Amino acid sequence: MLLSRRQRWRRWRRSRPFWGGLFAILAGAWICVLPLAPLKIMLQQGVAGIPSVLMGIVMVVLGLTAWFSPPQRALAGVLTTLIATAALVLSNLGGFLIGTLLGILGGGLMFAWQPYAAQRAGGATGAGTGAEPDPAPVPARSAPPPPTPHSDPQGAQP
Repeated sequence: MLLSRRQRWRRWRRSRPFWGGLFAILAGAWICVLPLAPLKIMLQQGVAGIPSVLMGIVMVVLGLTAWFSPPQRALAGVLTTLIATAALVLSNLGGFLIGTLLGILGGGLMFAWQPYAAQRAGGATGAGTGAEPDPAPVPARSAPPPPTPHSDPQGAQP
């Protein structure tokens, strides 16, 4: 069965940290574009605009990395958050705070994203469908086992 474009887009979007990557790309673009003023202002700004452009480009690349390589999302999220925080000091207050806030939000979303589980263990597909099997009875809890003696080379007590 062929999927419509909308269904394929939805499947692609849900299989990666889409919103975190989008916020990181927007933050990078915002931080990168602000120093790219007209040439007369750029000449007055001098080398102070170089960190802004570099940080913006790196944030855009990290957002794209989260989209196209979801296993790298944790590293991309942490680096995006660190760069967005550094941009607060190094780049026009982080794009007048907008770029920094978007970067921190995007980095957090990238770091926190987890892929969907294909199917839950036990075959349950959803809550409230009425077709779920009865849960297995919970066994009675027994007393915890007694502590086992161990040798600790540093002399710490259990």
